[in-house]
Order: sequence, then C-alpha cells, then structure tokens
Amino acid sequence: MPTPSHREHSTLPSLSAEAALSFLKDTKGTLTWSTRDLADMLKINRREAEQALLFLQAQGYVQPAHQKGSRGADQWVTSPAGETVSRAKPPRFTREGVEEALTGLKGRIKQNNKDPQAPFRITDSVAFGDFLLPDRARVQSADVGIRLARRGASSSEPRSASDAQAERKFLRDLRAKSALLTLRPYADWMRHRSHRDLL
Repeated sequence: MPTPSHREHSTLPSLSAEAALSFLKDTKGTLTWSTRDLADMLKINRREAEQALLFLQAQGYVQPAHQKGSRGADQWVTSPAGETVSRAKPPRFTREGVEEALTGLKGRIKQNNKDPQAPFRITDSVAFGDFLLPDRARVQSADVGIRLARRGASSSEPRSASDAQAERKFLRDLRAKSALLTLRPYADWMRHRSHRDLL
C-alpha cells in the first residue's frame, strides 16, 4: 500500500486532470498567474492547488515565472505544451459577444426542454471559461458542459454507437454554428470549478 506522501505526488486526489487543464486554458492571454488564482478558479484549497502545480510542472505544462527566492516567486506561466494540451486559443472574442451567445443558448435549451418531440432533454448545463474573469478585454469561446437524457429511455439502458452519434449531432444543432460556444458532454468536475448555470 503506498504511503500518503507517495499517493499525493502520483495523483490529484480531489481534482480531475480535465479541471486542471480547463484552468490552463483560461490562462491564455495572461502573462503570469498565481497559486491563489488556480485555487480560486477551481475552488480548491491552497494545499490542493500546490499539489496540482507539482503535477502540472512535472508534466511540463507550467513553470515558475521567476527564479526561486526572487520577488514574485509565486508567479507561474503556462508553457506552450500546457496551452496545446488544454486546447487554448488566442482570445479573440468580446465578453459581450460570448454573453449574447450564452443567452441565445439558454433560450434554445429552454425551448428544447419544452418540446416533447425533441429526442433529448437537457438535464444539466454549465458554462465556464475566461469570460468569467473580469479583467479580460478579449476572451476565448465559452466551454459549455451539457448533460443529455434521451426521452423515453431508462437510464440503465446501455448507450450504443448510434446514440453517441445522435448526441453529437444534437449538440452541434444546439450550438447553432456559434464560434463563441464549445459544447461538450457534461462531467461533474465542471460544476466544482467557477461556472455559470444555464438551466
């Protein structure tokens, strides 16, 4: 059985790798960021944030912005590898544009859930990304996690390949060709980080 210290360094106990990568994506367009920024965005304590940083640094996704012992030692930068793995894009949209796109999506979700002919009901929807940060002049597209339930199907029925295909098409249609939104299947970690509810 591994010792607690071994376990702490080999995994991120309370944080999924996807959540950590979502934070790295949000850092695109900032020169440096701090351990506190990571903790605040992912809603974790400082110790967990430090463990996450050790993990991200070991992967080569982040590096200290300054040499140890210099002023501003708690400043970090996201490496090019971190930007690639988190799928960060240059921030090119206005926050107002993203907000409008989210308002439109919220309306489509409401409309869909009222329609008995729609193949799916949306049971959970959260938006997150750098548009939530007040100091950004330009932002990336908003990430939106969407949980779908097929109408009339029991939750115990296994998903087939054609179900997955139908879900992808449904999410594409729901996005309505907006470049300001990135829709993806919902995961629990999305609700545990800074987000906005769309339901």
